[in-house]
Amino acid sequence: MTRPLAAAERFVAGLPQEARAGLQVIYAPLMQIRPIQAMVSLDGVKGVIFTSANGVEAASRETAVRLPAFCVGERTAATAVNAGWQAISLGQCADELVGRLLQKPPKAPLLHLRGGHARGRIAQRLTDGGIPCSAQIVYNQVLLPLSVEAQAALSAKTDVIVPLFSPRTACHFASLCRDAAHLHLIALSGAVAGPLKSLNCKVLRVSKEPSAEAMAEAVLDAAAQLSRLERKRRAE
Repeated sequence: MTRPLAAAERFVAGLPQEARAGLQVIYAPLMQIRPIQAMVSLDGVKGVIFTSANGVEAASRETAVRLPAFCVGERTAATAVNAGWQAISLGQCADELVGRLLQKPPKAPLLHLRGGHARGRIAQRLTDGGIPCSAQIVYNQVLLPLSVEAQAALSAKTDVIVPLFSPRTACHFASLCRDAAHLHLIALSGAVAGPLKSLNCKVLRVSKEPSAEAMAEAVLDAAAQLSRLERKRRAE
């Protein structure tokens, strides 16, 4: 698991208990979330945009004001609601959120509270579309090296399933992984899969949709296939 530790543990905990029992899980975060302690000023702002739960958590610590919040993903929206924001989910990706806001413009201006590394140009696209929007960085995503345990697993030349959830993490993983011939890579989206295409991996599949549920389904399917192959090898 290459996600930040809390997110990785949450993902694994969401897998069926019987499935978890059959998996050896290696936690090897390639990214650490570090909040930026800077006041979030919402003077004159009519609503905020959150594209991750990390943004919600960081921003909620820096301001007591709570406004309408337009979110990417149900989990982000649920985290915002729990923190007191008037939150709704407007899709599973930045493109869906921007499209829905442009179709039904909310009161503006808006403020996108985001990480230091972000894709989608949300604030610029909304502004260009007639909805004034600015952005403020409230956390950074710091890249980490592979853990010793992860390096050992990758060097063992045995089948390893690696779910990857962001283009930046995928790019970082690709730069660290010299031999991917035994890896089963599962990408959250086509954008995540992009940096992985340079690797000579055994399998590269893209999740049916960019959600934790679809990723979990893909991981369990890959694990089931490997289990069937192992049983077949033993029988032979």
